[in-house]
Amino acid sequence: MKRGKKYQESAKLVQTATLYDPKDALDLSVKTSKAKFDETIEVHVKLGVDSRHADQQVRGAVVLPHGTGKTVRVLVFAKGEKATEAEAAGADFVGAEELVPRIQNENWFEYDVVVATPDMMGVVGRLGKVLGPKGLMPSPKAGTVTMDVTKAIADIKAGKIEYRLDKTNIIHCPVGKASFGAEKLAENFNTLLGAIIKAKPAAAKGQYIKSCTVASTMGPGIKINPAKLG
Repeated sequence: MKRGKKYQESAKLVQTATLYDPKDALDLSVKTSKAKFDETIEVHVKLGVDSRHADQQVRGAVVLPHGTGKTVRVLVFAKGEKATEAEAAGADFVGAEELVPRIQNENWFEYDVVVATPDMMGVVGRLGKVLGPKGLMPSPKAGTVTMDVTKAIADIKAGKIEYRLDKTNIIHCPVGKASFGAEKLAENFNTLLGAIIKAKPAAAKGQYIKSCTVASTMGPGIKINPAKLG
């Protein structure tokens, strides 16, 4: 695969055989961010668990101290007082059953997170096949099925992200933008890794964090020494 000139320049800064300290890796991820836009810094963590087993799932949510640098649009499924509360809390879209055909038939996905009150999950459940594959299905574990819609919206807008294991036992998450600088990125990174380590399933055996890599949107992967994590 032929890489662009900027990528090749960035790749020269990274020692592929080296396992970096987290702070050094994040500093390098900023230096290798050479695109004209403010690149997102992403973390990829491979865990020593088997996602096929229910007792080895790793999933949750955490509020990053410096947010993600992204404006997050929130859709809330609620009725009555809770709908009014959601609007007052700054939800971008609020509705109930009337949103189902719009999402199903019109492919309406102009939002990044979906929150629902528990009484609305019967309605939202009908959208499982559409929202599920996009990672938009609300869940109690992620704090997006709740009666406290004000707190849910505030947390999301403040930089709350969801982490979950994919089929290859890897968690992919953003920890901010290159413009944050290494220090803020490190604080976000430590918060995320702390949550993942805390969520270690009792059924997990052997080494929990197998590998960890950080990279800017367009930059090369930088390997972090798993021994320096938790």
